[in-house]
Amino acid sequence: MRFDAATCEPRPWKNHGGVTRELVHRADGGQTLWRLSLADIDRDGAFSAFPGFERIHTIILGQGLTLTDDDTTLLAGPCEPLVFSGDLAVSATLTNGPCRAFNVIFDPLKIQAEATIVETGEVRHGSDQAVLFMIKGRAALEGGGMLEAGQGILWDAPASANLEFGAMALCVRLKQLD
Repeated sequence: MRFDAATCEPRPWKNHGGVTRELVHRADGGQTLWRLSLADIDRDGAFSAFPGFERIHTIILGQGLTLTDDDTTLLAGPCEPLVFSGDLAVSATLTNGPCRAFNVIFDPLKIQAEATIVETGEVRHGSDQAVLFMIKGRAALEGGGMLEAGQGILWDAPASANLEFGAMALCVRLKQLD
């Protein structure tokens, strides 16, 4: 399944402090297993809490931000996936201006998730679910077709893509736990 951030409708954050674009969502029996979204963060303020979920927050545009609460300080730097509990009620302070973040929110009792930045070359996917999201440049998909910056694909079966020179993507691997 392919998706394009440019065609995803912006929606208010859970706490109405900004907007996000839901890219892909999976549920089981009406309960969210995982959700991938793209958030535009243009001011300091509170992040929405997601109790019972884990988050992977990756800055894909801009200089990043600092997330804090009474006991925690987390630095979200450019293209550095940051994993933290959705239980945290953190506030964000931007680093030198607005940024855009790719978010993975998942139920850690049902899903194991990891995110990595990949650059130039082949990306292979095995038997679990995976998402390839282009941050910059292009990627040729096995079997034909291209992904441009801002586009992605959900793989449910083994597949691969070849990132052009200078391209950068985020690869999210999602494994359902038994």
